[in-house]
Amino acid sequence: MMKDMTEGTPSKVLLGFAFPMMLSGMFQQFYNIADSVIAGQFAGSNAVAAVGASYPITMLFIAIATGSGVGCSVIVSNFFGAKDYAKLKTTITTSIITIIILSLGLTLLGTIICNPLMHLMNTPPDIFGDSALYLRIYIWGLIFLFVYNITTSIFNGLGDSKTPLYFLIFSSLFNVVLDYVFVAHFGLGVAGVAWATFIAQGISSILSISCLIGRIKKLKTTKHYEYFSWSILGHISHIAIPSILQQSIVSIGQLLVQALVNSYGTTVLYGYSAAIKIDSFFKIVIISMGNAVSNFTAQNLGGQKPERVKKGYTSSLLVMLTYCIVTFIICLVFSPTLIGIFLDSKTDPTLIKDVISIGTSYMIIVSAGYFACAVLLVNNGILRGSAYMLGFTTATLTDLFVRVGAAYILAHWFGYSAIWYSIPLGWGIGTLVSFGFCFKNMRKLSLHSS
Repeated sequence: MMKDMTEGTPSKVLLGFAFPMMLSGMFQQFYNIADSVIAGQFAGSNAVAAVGASYPITMLFIAIATGSGVGCSVIVSNFFGAKDYAKLKTTITTSIITIIILSLGLTLLGTIICNPLMHLMNTPPDIFGDSALYLRIYIWGLIFLFVYNITTSIFNGLGDSKTPLYFLIFSSLFNVVLDYVFVAHFGLGVAGVAWATFIAQGISSILSISCLIGRIKKLKTTKHYEYFSWSILGHISHIAIPSILQQSIVSIGQLLVQALVNSYGTTVLYGYSAAIKIDSFFKIVIISMGNAVSNFTAQNLGGQKPERVKKGYTSSLLVMLTYCIVTFIICLVFSPTLIGIFLDSKTDPTLIKDVISIGTSYMIIVSAGYFACAVLLVNNGILRGSAYMLGFTTATLTDLFVRVGAAYILAHWFGYSAIWYSIPLGWGIGTLVSFGFCFKNMRKLSLHSS
């Protein structure tokens, strides 16, 4: 069901749209968590570390797919809000054609540079083979990842965040079943985990694009539309390229941090790998809210209703404040238990103790800064939705440079735990920068009127 976000109470419309996106994000993270939990329980501690070692590289590909989707989603939202269905259809078909070509190119490139990348990241020798194998199979499925992400972005731009959720729930549950069958019963280890994700993402992408084609046919227009437009691609690229660069640079920053973590050995990598999966699961709600604000902003600006954006902004921050407080308490109390689900009970007790200690310290330190992360991403949602890409990019790069720079400097003096502190530090300083750009943009749109 397509939803017009230019009508109705802003807070209710925004939250009603954001909630399915949050659930979708959680189920998407469920892929990664299920992979690591089943690998840890049935293939041993090295399997978890192997999957975790390739995680920043997989996140780089996800960043490119997501950044591409952001550009498409904003333009789709604009045309949908303006009721220009001819340009809307052209935007959708242009996006799909472009994303298929991009994904095939990245598949070829990724296959070639897979092993050199793992060497560059200081991957420990005892897990190198499994890490490279997992990553290679993941790369072969990039077309499914990219197609699913672009269709999800299109649905979100149309105000429909529920349809992608239904497909994702199905594929996530199917992924868990395949994980268990391939790893526990067939003993395929890390390769089984990778093939399970490959198959589940393939089914999800086929279902989502089939549904989207049916949805497009329902959009009636008397105007001529094209299957591909260089002009529309230019508009998409204006939003997408800064988003891709921003998210890719963030992922490269994660690669640099991962390389630093890897230098402390497999035990620290094991604890970090488990913690970052839980961290990503909790943060997906924050990320989803930022994306929802972006679509909400784009639709209302396209519909010439900028006064609704400020109301949505305030509501989103209040919801995020509550969420971040609750999440911090959960991490404070239950982090050891959450880290423990990635561990096989047969693992050496000393290793279990060390891994839980490392993972718990990460979760407590990082979750304390979640609200700063939330404000940063909501501000970025406003900037992105209004196509103010300079402010969006500047705030994000500030966060990245502070985070990576502080990690390398502080770790030299205080050890690996200093890496954890660099993350909320980057969010905090990035948030201060984003506030300046966000309020400047609001004044420009005359949003400070009561």
